[in-house]
Amino acid sequence: MPVFNETPLPQQEKKKEQFESPRAKEVEELLSLATSHLIPWIASADDKNGALVVDALPPKKLESVLNLGLPDGAGKGKEGLEEAMKKVLRYSVNTWRDGFMDKLYASTDPVGIASDLLLSVLNTNKFARLFGFDGPHAGGITLPGGSASNSTSMIIAKNTLFPETKIHGNGDKKFVVFSSIHGHYSVEKAAILLGLGSGAVWEVPVDKQGRMIAADLESMVIDAKEKGFTPFYVNAGAGTTVFGSYDPFDEIAEICKRHGMWFHIDGSWGGAVVFSESQKWRMSGAHKANSLTVNPHKMLGVPVTCSFLLAPDRRQFHRAVSLKAGYLFHEQDDDEEEDVYDMAQMTMGCGRRADSLKMALSWIYYGKEGYERRIDHAFDMAKYFATTIENTSGFHLVSENPPPCLQVCFYYTGPSNKLSDNAKFNTEATRRIAAQLVAKGYMVDYSPHPTHGEFFRAVVSSRTTKDTVDNLVAAIEKLGNI
Repeated sequence: MPVFNETPLPQQEKKKEQFESPRAKEVEELLSLATSHLIPWIASADDKNGALVVDALPPKKLESVLNLGLPDGAGKGKEGLEEAMKKVLRYSVNTWRDGFMDKLYASTDPVGIASDLLLSVLNTNKFARLFGFDGPHAGGITLPGGSASNSTSMIIAKNTLFPETKIHGNGDKKFVVFSSIHGHYSVEKAAILLGLGSGAVWEVPVDKQGRMIAADLESMVIDAKEKGFTPFYVNAGAGTTVFGSYDPFDEIAEICKRHGMWFHIDGSWGGAVVFSESQKWRMSGAHKANSLTVNPHKMLGVPVTCSFLLAPDRRQFHRAVSLKAGYLFHEQDDDEEEDVYDMAQMTMGCGRRADSLKMALSWIYYGKEGYERRIDHAFDMAKYFATTIENTSGFHLVSENPPPCLQVCFYYTGPSNKLSDNAKFNTEATRRIAAQLVAKGYMVDYSPHPTHGEFFRAVVSSRTTKDTVDNLVAAIEKLGNI
């Protein structure tokens, strides 16, 4: 058997020092912090005299005791993170104990715990308040992605507005859903899931900025009613997938109110701007929505997946989808049914990950101010990027300047500095350059234009710098001229 010399060579030591990453160092420190508490907690499961929970509390009391103290300002750093971890472990059931014989699952194993270090619950009421949902029962649930959140909102909308359909189905009603032509495809998938069919989604035209035209929406609603359809749900975008547009929420809310429809906002991408005092104006009118999707795993950098469905009154979720199942859900005899604590009774699923703790711990560590700095920097970089494209020969800017969100859309036109009318030519050039950019250290997506072919769609993040932008533009120029 060959013997390997594990002593690093001087060149290796030098290379290690040269490329030492501060982000990697921070990850190492935080993982060490987490495991320093997790390992003793898991080991305690082998104590035959130990309890399943250090402090077992009923849900209503646990909600106040477990308050993780999400900061409105600066983050609490490692100290705040450690305090939150201790709290979560103190009040969590130790499913590693052999005495855990509840429900239809057992604990994970060592390999599983290496993947999922720590999960629990976030006070979604505080998150909901950032969007203007200020009622006593404001809050929400976590779901596996924005598509699932959007689909769940449509189910809740139908069962809330037409409660008989929860038991008897849609009957002879021909339900109609409205979303802009730039809306996410998950709206059509939701219509399929509900048995309405993708054809039940009527696409509303958008203006030059990619925003839903409210007057056209109302005309289409009236037309649908006259033709015997039942309009019940409008999906508005907050940071649409391609152009990052924000629909006119106030106008849409009034139309929904006049026609008795559910107003949903898909803020999967752009909803997180509420953390920034200088950018939250983009969500003006969002407080009038009946439900709202936001994905912290997008703009805020929380690990995938972490999606929230928020609402002014989360009890509607329970009324719309809950069922009697005495073998799982045990109703209380006291006043606790005034609110809902079992998330499985608020979704179409049952077993679930508590992904919200990823958001909670990140919020505690970085603070609202930390998120605000990230968002403001990213928007500054998006503006710089758009301005660079606008002022550089050989490029054609498709986005507004400044862009409504963090997507910058553009064509590379080449030395002619004129956008070709040949859509096939533009598409081939875009795809060729995009494929070659990967080897240069860049990955940029592309999207279709109705007449001019596919264009580049670069998504800026908090890690983007001016150097990133300048080097990317230079790389596209070089590849475009080959």
